[in-house]
Amino acid sequence: MSRRSPVVPGGEGQGKSDPMKISVARERRPEERRVAASPDTVKRLVGQGHEVVVEAGAGNGASFTDEAYAAAGAAIAPDAAAALGAGDVVLKVQRPLRAGEGPLDELALIKRGAVLIGMLQPLQRREDVDAYAKAGIAAFAMELVPRITRAQSMDVLSSQANLAGYKAVIEAAGAFGRAFPMMMTAAGTIPPARVLVMGAGVAGLQAIATARRLGGVVSATDVRFAAKEQVESLGASFLAVDLDAMKAMETAGGYAKEMGADFARRQREHVTEALKKIDIVLCTALIPGRKAPVLITREMVGVMRPGSVIVDLAVEQGGNVEGSEFGKTVTTANGVTILGPANLLSEIAVDASQLYARNLLAFLALLIDKDKSLKIDAADEIVKATLLTRDGAVVHPQLAPAPAAGA
Repeated sequence: MSRRSPVVPGGEGQGKSDPMKISVARERRPEERRVAASPDTVKRLVGQGHEVVVEAGAGNGASFTDEAYAAAGAAIAPDAAAALGAGDVVLKVQRPLRAGEGPLDELALIKRGAVLIGMLQPLQRREDVDAYAKAGIAAFAMELVPRITRAQSMDVLSSQANLAGYKAVIEAAGAFGRAFPMMMTAAGTIPPARVLVMGAGVAGLQAIATARRLGGVVSATDVRFAAKEQVESLGASFLAVDLDAMKAMETAGGYAKEMGADFARRQREHVTEALKKIDIVLCTALIPGRKAPVLITREMVGVMRPGSVIVDLAVEQGGNVEGSEFGKTVTTANGVTILGPANLLSEIAVDASQLYARNLLAFLALLIDKDKSLKIDAADEIVKATLLTRDGAVVHPQLAPAPAAGA
């Protein structure tokens, strides 16, 4: 039986060949319960004429059983070697394990010439990108999908951040020793929780909406001027020290720029004063490819009231809060609880997996031509933005080696 050449040279489609095989393995990194395909997306892929191979137990953390995958048309592989080795396309949530990182070398199991798609953290894990090139894999990083209208259905950062913002509020409510809404009882009135959301991106806006639904009095801050209207449209108040300076604090892609020293100082003083009356702080600020900015210093934590709660969603990238620790709950000397969740989305793995799987399904449509063959069109702006390696070389503009002088 003939074998399909996974990546089409020159971006041209192949003729008729065997069905393309799409592999989904169990995630093995610590605290990860999500999976890269749901029974629903498997059914759609099979309906499109592809073969889907799912490793046994891959969906257990997200409550997707092997039986559900089989009913959707997937073949169930007994182990990672059988699943990963079969794939022309390998779908992952997190970057594959390399030698020495875990119980097995997942990267070594992926065949040369295959396509790897996942949240690969290329700007933080450059050594992994080099390994993909050496392995002869065409690797795509989903977190680099550009924020353009055509790519909205593929935007994994937005789909996952939405859920993270919601879950952060629920985690904060669980750690908070009081009720969220105002309650009027015969024994007296309970005041509402006062919530500050720092960073009004996708996660922050969802956190605002969720905290408002729970009855909290919510305020928010962000360095981008455009965030002011979004925050206020959700019924929250906007904390700002200099609206004119904020107008320059946004990139063309909609991300926040790093603020200057003077603006940072003035904003910090303004927020510090507000923190004296705040019960819950949700920190969501991230800069792609950079260490997370520090929004709350130890001194600022020190002005907060005993029993206050801070959730640092940026803890994995260095943290927005001084004193937060990855995967740990810290209680400060003045009685403030700081949560540094290791993988908040794994706590809501069913919905996170469903949305992520749909993002991948939409992205795959860019790579598959009318003959059901893989076609990598490097001229496509979404493909160009996400493609890391191809034909044994690192090709992403931010990662590729600089040309030699005089070349």
